[in-house]
Amino acid sequence: MSEHIYKKIELVGSSKISMEDAIQKAVAKAGETLKNLRWFEVVETRGQIEHNSVAYWQVTVKIGFTVGEE
Repeated sequence: MSEHIYKKIELVGSSKISMEDAIQKAVAKAGETLKNLRWFEVVETRGQIEHNSVAYWQVTVKIGFTVGEE
């Protein structure tokens, strides 16, 4: 296993469908501008309630990526 230097960013994904969909959206958005995405960590999960029902899932994720690699 080679040694790497990592950087982490924190994003909040949002979805009407599910927690997993919120995570996928956050990772996909990060991938639009960052290279070498390696892992994610779910930090917080919450949701919005409307009319006594779950309206949105919000998931805070930390996304790790390697720096200095092409």
